[in-house]
Formats: sequence, structure tokens, C-alpha cells
Amino acid sequence: MRFDFVLLVAGYVLSQFFRSFLPVLTNVLNRDIGADPADLSLAAGMWFLTFAAMQIPVGAALDRIGPRRTAVSLLLLGGGGGSLVFALAQAPWHITVAMGLIGVGCSPVLMASYYILARVFPAARFATLAALILAVGQSGNLAGSLPMALAVEAIGWRGSMFVMGALCVLIALGLQRWVIDPPPLEGGPTGSLLDVLRIRAVWPIYFMMLVAYAPAGGLRGLWAGPYFAEVFGSDATRIGIVTLIMGSAMILGSLVYGPADRILGTRKWVNVFGIGASLAICIVLTLVVPEHFWLAVLLFCGVGFALSNYPMIMAHGRAFFPPHLVGRGVTLINLCGIGGAGVGQVITGRIYDAAALRADLPWEAFTPIFFYYAVTLGAGLAVYLFVKDRTD
Repeated sequence: MRFDFVLLVAGYVLSQFFRSFLPVLTNVLNRDIGADPADLSLAAGMWFLTFAAMQIPVGAALDRIGPRRTAVSLLLLGGGGGSLVFALAQAPWHITVAMGLIGVGCSPVLMASYYILARVFPAARFATLAALILAVGQSGNLAGSLPMALAVEAIGWRGSMFVMGALCVLIALGLQRWVIDPPPLEGGPTGSLLDVLRIRAVWPIYFMMLVAYAPAGGLRGLWAGPYFAEVFGSDATRIGIVTLIMGSAMILGSLVYGPADRILGTRKWVNVFGIGASLAICIVLTLVVPEHFWLAVLLFCGVGFALSNYPMIMAHGRAFFPPHLVGRGVTLINLCGIGGAGVGQVITGRIYDAAALRADLPWEAFTPIFFYYAVTLGAGLAVYLFVKDRTD
């Protein structure tokens, strides 16, 4: 693997960390600055929403100025600056602002990798290589679990965030030095976002992506902390273990999905299986209250594993885009996934607030969240069934 890919994947490790580390801070942020689960839901949602909003300018920048300058500038200012704001936070709204800035900083790193893949490597290998990058990058999920909990015990959450900001700056400087931009397309069409939207065959993919990432991102990146703390009385270390296991399940899922299109000769039905399995698990979580800690962990891991089909969805959509629209096309799909997750974080935070007021038992505040995920996954799957299958 080229060294610039190593650095881009390192940037994606940071992105995965920042979208998933809040659960282990549930108790300490509540104690130190009064941030409750609804505050953390808003902060997590802000990360996703700013990340999503940046996908349109990021897509245009990838096509026009290349991945190097796009990734360097945003990771340096957004990732480094947002981490500093987080480390200095004195109130819950400071966390929300910080997470928004960090979302801006993380917004280009994966798409820069995918842009180079789409422009330089054979199209038939896109899903496998994209899944490999995603799987390695999801080690950030692991770092945001038990290791983050241990770091908080050792140097505090503020010290931990200073360290993460320094890592953002170092990786950004490395990207400036070593990323190799693909050669520009000479003499061909330029295109715009409107040209991407005119490819109607991709619309069902956009719609499904709006709901497909939200349950895994929401449970791993936020609700695992409050759920296991309130339902099973878990402390930060135990929550770290839960999120570590769930992150590992998501990495395994990415590796399993990676070559599936070449083995099975389909992308559509691989995705249908993944969405259908996660829908079934969300229905179980809605209707049945897990009595045992490890059964609940298994169900959370099942959602994470089944919804690790992001590279397969991306490969399915990428197959419809001509070369000059690849940057805008893949970032628009990513916008739908991250934006849908961000909206889902905000909505589920409101759902939790309303349900908690009526709940007599701790688990009753979380059942409506699982129901929301089940309904949205069902709607997305119903639309996706009409998409045309396409492989390279």
C-alpha cells in the first residue's frame, strides 16, 4: 500500500474514533460539566451533521483541487481546532461546538481515499479495497472504547483530547508531505452536482443510505453508553469493553462484506441481506427486553456486523458514476449516510427525553429508539428493492 494511503487511513482512524468515543465519557462529562445523554446526543448529531454538510464542498474540491489540499486543510483546522475546544470545554454546548468542528475536520479523509481508489485502481476491486480501508480505519472504533476509558483514567478526558488534537495536526502535516493526487482529467467533461442528481438510477441508493448507517453509528457512537450504564449499571470500563466488542464486530463485518460482490456476483442482494438482518435485530430489541448483559451485547454487535455493508453500498453507487463525477458522486452518497446518522442522533435524543419522562424502568426509555431504527430501516429497504443491481 502506498504511504499516502497509510496516512489517509490513519486520518480515517481518527474519524472513526471521534464518532464513537462519547459513550465512555457519559459519566465523567455528566459529573464535570453537567452533560446528560440528551446533550451528548446533540453533540454526536452535530458531528454527523457538519460532516454531512461538508460532503458537497468536499466532493467539488476533490474533483477540482485534488485530495491532498482538501484533506490537509480541513483536518488541520477542524480536527485540531475542534479537539482543542473540546479539551477546554466548560459547558455542554462547548462539547456540541467542538464536535461540529471535528466533524468538519474528519469530513474529507475517507472520501479522499475512495477518490484515489476510484481514479487509480481497477473498478472491479473497488469494493474489496474500500472495505479493507474501512476495516483498518475502524480500529478507531476500538481506540474510542476501552483504550479511551483507560486514557481518561490515566490523564483525564481533557488531557486525552489534547493528545487527539496533536495527532490530527501531525497526520495533516504528513498528508501535506506525502499524498499523491491522481492526474487531472484533461479535455473531458467537468460536470456538476446537478449532473450527479440526474443519474436517477442512484436515487434508491441515496434513500437507503439515509437510514442504513444510523442504527450502527447511533448505537456504537452514543447509545451503548447510556443503555448499558442505566439498564445494567455499567461503569466506564465496562462500557469500554462493550463498545470494543461492538467495534470489533463492525470490523469483521467490513472484511466479510468486502469480497462478497465478486464471490456472489451481486451487490444489491448482499445489501438487502444486511439491512434485513439489522431490521430483524432492531425489532427484537423493540419487543424483547434482554435479561442478561451479554445477550444485549450480542444484539448490539449483530446490528453493527449486519450494517457494516457501507463499502458495498458505496461500490453499488459508484458503479453508476462516470470518471469526471466520481468525487461528487461518492461524497453525495456519503452525505446521505452521515447526514442520516446525524439527523438520527438528534431525533433519538428527543425520543429518549420524551420516553425517559414516562419510563418506570430504565430500559423503557430506550425501546422507542430501537423502534425508530426498525421503522426507518424498513422504509429504506422497501425503496432499495427497486434499485438496479450493478457490478463492475
